[in-house]
Amino acid sequence: MTFTQSLWPASRSSGVRDLTLGDLLRQAAAAAPDRVALVDGDPGPAQRRAWTYRELLDDVEAVARALLAQFVPGERIAVWAPNSADWVILQQAIAMAGMVVVGINPAYRADELGYILRQSRAAGVFFRESYRGTDLERILGEIADDLPELRTVVPTRDWQKFRTTGDPATPLPVVSPTDPVQIQYTSGTTGFPKGAVLHHKGIVNEATFVFERAGRSGSVVCVNAMPMYHIGGGGVTELGTFAAHGTYVVLPEFEPGLVLETLETYRGTHSLMVPTMLIALLGHPDLATRDLSSLHTIMSGAATVPQALVENVIARLGCRFTILFGQSEMHGVISQTRITDDPVDQAGTVGQPLPELEVKIVDQLDGEIVPIGAQGEICCRGYQNMLGYSDMPAETAATIDAEGWLHMGDLGTMDDRGFLRITGRLKDMIIRGGLNIYPREIEDVLFRHPAIAEVVVIGVPDEKWGEQIGAVVRAENPADPPDVGALKAWCRERIAAHKTPSLWYFTTELPTTPSGKIQKFRIQDQIASGVLTAVAVSESSSR
Repeated sequence: MTFTQSLWPASRSSGVRDLTLGDLLRQAAAAAPDRVALVDGDPGPAQRRAWTYRELLDDVEAVARALLAQFVPGERIAVWAPNSADWVILQQAIAMAGMVVVGINPAYRADELGYILRQSRAAGVFFRESYRGTDLERILGEIADDLPELRTVVPTRDWQKFRTTGDPATPLPVVSPTDPVQIQYTSGTTGFPKGAVLHHKGIVNEATFVFERAGRSGSVVCVNAMPMYHIGGGGVTELGTFAAHGTYVVLPEFEPGLVLETLETYRGTHSLMVPTMLIALLGHPDLATRDLSSLHTIMSGAATVPQALVENVIARLGCRFTILFGQSEMHGVISQTRITDDPVDQAGTVGQPLPELEVKIVDQLDGEIVPIGAQGEICCRGYQNMLGYSDMPAETAATIDAEGWLHMGDLGTMDDRGFLRITGRLKDMIIRGGLNIYPREIEDVLFRHPAIAEVVVIGVPDEKWGEQIGAVVRAENPADPPDVGALKAWCRERIAAHKTPSLWYFTTELPTTPSGKIQKFRIQDQIASGVLTAVAVSESSSR
């Protein structure tokens, strides 16, 4: 097929299935009841646990009944914890009980946590008491009085007790494929993140199509270190594996040595890793000693994937490669390269749209479809569209137009084969190591520092991370600017460590439009040309 304009009509497939997460799990349990479905990939092999599909379904149904003893279908239930098999079981149970999952990064601090719990109107939260030395229970306790809708709090120590509190006679509700199943918090350019409300049908089918394009012949064993609160972990990899009746090995976090060991131990066939993860994996000393002959396909995305990295992964891991592109509002992935595409297309494009989805590139000013090769905004329409933003009707209307097209805010081009290339973002979100970071949130924290008059946070290109976070500061007293170490400490006390800027610039004037709006693109040009240079930070200041 050759295109003459930047419009991809929905291509056909085996079909979009009207399934819920519960339907998907029940189908797998009926087809392969004794196959290992889930492995808790604890770093200590002796501590690992495994569930067959029959056992997993039994546990999920029991927890769903426990949830129904305290909540009603439709309520939002938050999970604030690192990866584990219990995270998967709880997520599946929330969905089976007709409730809505709200995944929260365990690195979040009080302001971030409070915002999401309030905005989502969460009725309950399940959480790990501590994470990487931080007392999460204390943080939750500090804000609990400001969360009037939060009535149930379950720490990890009470999890085993909670899961037995359901009545086996309690009937499970009838759940519709188009019912909401998850609120995925995504990028915000004018404040905190927005909560994209996703439905069962979208998240199940999208993940199925991704794994089909990634090549899933034979037994599938997916080793996952992507965060479960991220659409890549709690959507694409998990549900794609279950759709293939495969084995899902969930790791507590990304540690390259553990990834290599579990790929070997469980004969892993698939894994999703952002470029920074792949770089760390290729540089790990254990790579030379591990048997990775079972590995079929590496999936990657969320940041630019250089051609050299694609070629290096294929050569050194002896596997296929596929690049994913999308956003949470579209249930994760909207386009993907095929494992048979050459490395130039793998690195230079993000492939062709997934089945059953319309994609067009439009002029940002008049909304008309642009010619082949011309840059415009990427828009999508189909079953993958989110239901909307949680309690944000104006933002929903600004994103999904009257004809049902979802405007992604990403700039790109389409060639005459339908391959997409990403050329920029209308939104100023920063993607560092595959994680979305929202500049306004960091700016708001820094604006509260008494020594800062103005500040702009931008993404600065970086070979390893994709982008680093740069803060451009105009001090209250330019002759005596604040100490960078003190500014970093200020951020670390108020937001997660991965959001703290690593590059700091000082200026006496920020470029603005005649109406006074700061022009971030001009600041980025000043950094690229060397007009602005980062302040050297001492080792003690960088801690």
